[in-house]
Amino acid sequence: MNEFLNKSIFNVGQFDLRLSSVISLIIFILIVAFILQVIRKTINKAVKIDVAKKYAVYNLIKYFILVLSVFIGLQILGLNLSVILAGSAALLVGIGLGLQNLFSDFVSGIILLINAPIKVYDIIEVDNLVCKVQEINLRTTTVLTRDDKYIILPNSELTSNRLINWTHSNVNSRFEIKVGVDYSSDVTLVMKILKEETQKHPVVKNQPQPFVRFEDYGDSSLNFSVFFWSEEVFRVENIKSEIRVNIYESFKKNKVTIPFPQRVVHHRN
Repeated sequence: MNEFLNKSIFNVGQFDLRLSSVISLIIFILIVAFILQVIRKTINKAVKIDVAKKYAVYNLIKYFILVLSVFIGLQILGLNLSVILAGSAALLVGIGLGLQNLFSDFVSGIILLINAPIKVYDIIEVDNLVCKVQEINLRTTTVLTRDDKYIILPNSELTSNRLINWTHSNVNSRFEIKVGVDYSSDVTLVMKILKEETQKHPVVKNQPQPFVRFEDYGDSSLNFSVFFWSEEVFRVENIKSEIRVNIYESFKKNKVTIPFPQRVVHHRN
């Protein structure tokens, strides 16, 4: 049996790959896979940790174990890592210079997982693009836009550019709808309609309550803004549209008009 296990499969110079080494490597891979499975189940059972933090913790542990496993696996096969690294030092320097952006993405991925400025299922805005974080990997982050398109972003873009996290501390966020009415309108009535129609929407929060602000005297209209809070951050544009429709219908019933832009032209003979 020993003779069979020590049978040479591949031989180059001082490197001799034996059957026993291959079997040991397979067993080692199965053990690593089992350990990762146990770790994931253990983390998922934690009640006091939210889903996003569980994801980050598991990925950090997984990447650490995988990197360590690669080195151990090479040792099991009989490869001398010190000799390999010493012999390929110049090559590694060249590869490092050529892959600076790639390494930057990897470092940024570690920062995202450890520091957690963004987490899975967070709603973020980067380069005027609002999207939901679906997956954070070591090099890239996958996001879903409001158009239901998946975009893969390099992690360095998320750590080096200005980024707005709509759900960083609280899922409940404030939004605004602007509207202009005719100068002949009853200001008190307009403010009442705006607040009531906004409050009626089922996803608008009662606490804090929506409020209306008389913004300014425009060129051809009195300008108002109604502010409200909602947890539906990702699809809020649909909610705004529904509220605008309700406001418009209420304006029609109460004979509040939304004016067209007006210009006065003086003609000289």
